[in-house]
This record gives sequence, structure tokens and C-alpha cells, in this order.
Amino acid sequence: MVKIALDAGHGINTPGKRSPADEREWSFNSKVLLACAAALKQYEGVQILRLDDPTGKTDVPLKTRTDKANKWGADALVSIHHNALNGKWHSGGGVETYVFPTASKAAKDIAALIHPGIVAAMGLRDRGVKTNDYHMLRESKMPAVLTEGGFMDSNIDIHSLRDDGNLKAQGIEIAEALAKYFGLKRKSGIAYEPAVKKEDDELQFSSGTLKKEWETFLGSKAQREIAVKAAVKVGYSDKWIKDLEEGRIADGDVVALAVGALIKTKQK
Repeated sequence: MVKIALDAGHGINTPGKRSPADEREWSFNSKVLLACAAALKQYEGVQILRLDDPTGKTDVPLKTRTDKANKWGADALVSIHHNALNGKWHSGGGVETYVFPTASKAAKDIAALIHPGIVAAMGLRDRGVKTNDYHMLRESKMPAVLTEGGFMDSNIDIHSLRDDGNLKAQGIEIAEALAKYFGLKRKSGIAYEPAVKKEDDELQFSSGTLKKEWETFLGSKAQREIAVKAAVKVGYSDKWIKDLEEGRIADGDVVALAVGALIKTKQK
């Protein structure tokens, strides 16, 4: 029997753990955890222990969490988080995965399996697998990994975090990585379905150069701002500027505004 300890970081009211729009980190974390647990239950020979408060009302002390996992005899621990820089909107972001500086080979191997799946699920920048002296990694007696599935205060990442489908896919990817590492067997009658699917409406490019320019445009705060302000200048609502500043504007909105501004300018 493989024992997996899952942890949604913090609590719903933990000070500072929220986006500039007051979206709570624990809520993002918990959605990922629930998807991960559901996916793991599709395998034989696995037990799951949740370390945080399932309601989020209490921010369970870190020592209580690791003590619980250690006493239970977990074979692996995954602590699920989402990042923040300074609590103000910025154009950075990306996915990070952490292990302890002197982590075992097992922890490093699990992190190496988990990390690319989260990057794919969230569709965000790959910031790599890193090390840090976090309590959940240091005090766990089993291989432990801490994930950061994007920045809550990034006006780029936040759109992915607000997509429950992405959070679900992130959880499934974590589960699939654990299943692969431990060699778990899927229960009879349950077919494999990839967590990350290709969207039918995803833009296709025949030119790699143009695709790179497209990605650079969407990833640049300055270029997004130029596009939105140009659209407002030719007649679009100035609410788009506020939406951009507060991280509420989607990539599709920016693109549509940029194209619309170009067309309106040419028509004059």
C-alpha cells in the first residue's frame, strides 16, 4: 500500500496569502489537491491523507502537518501552493517546484516527474525545480515536494489560476506523476484520459518565428499596455485599461483589442 500525504498550503484567511484582487491562495491550492486526490483514487493500492483543514478555516500549524504525515508513515508528501512576489500586479510569473537542499534522490525524482506536468497544465513559464529550506520539506521524514503553480499577483498567471479546468489538470498531473513513480496500477475499467488536452480553438502557426513573436507579445506587460491604450484611443471603452491594471483582462481580450485598433486605424 502506497501512502500519499497531500497538503493545501495555508488557510483561507491566512494574512497576505491572496491575489491583489483578494482571491485566496488556499482556494487555488485546495482545488488542485481535490483533483489530485480524485485522480489517485483511480489507482489500486494507494491511501491518501490530507494534512490541511479541508474547510480552510484553520491554518493548521506546519509542525502539526509534518508530524501527522510522519506518524502516518507517508511514502511521499506533496505540499501544494501558488506563488506571489509582492502582492501587487506584475508581469512576471511561472511555475516552480521545490525540494529540500539535501533532498533524497527519491524526492528529486518525484519533483522531476511532477514539475513538467504542472507547467503544461497551467500553460505558464517554466522556472524550474529548485531547493529551499521550507518546513514542509525539512521536517518530513519521507520524500517531500512543494509546488508553486503560478503567481497570484502576476497579471499573466492569474488568468490560468482562475481557470478551474487548469487547476484540475494540475492536480491530475501531480497524481499521474506519483502513480508513475510508485508504479501504481489503474483500477479495472478506468481508462486513462490525459489531463492536458489540446484545445480545438488553439491558434496554429506555420511559422515558428511568428509563434515566438505572438508569445512574446502576450508575455510583455509593456506591449499589452500599448495594445490596450491604442484600442481605447480609437474608441474602445477605457474600462479595459483598468481591467489590465487589475489583472482582469484575458489574453484573448488583448489580442482582439490589438486587432480591432489596427483595423479602426486603417479605416480612418
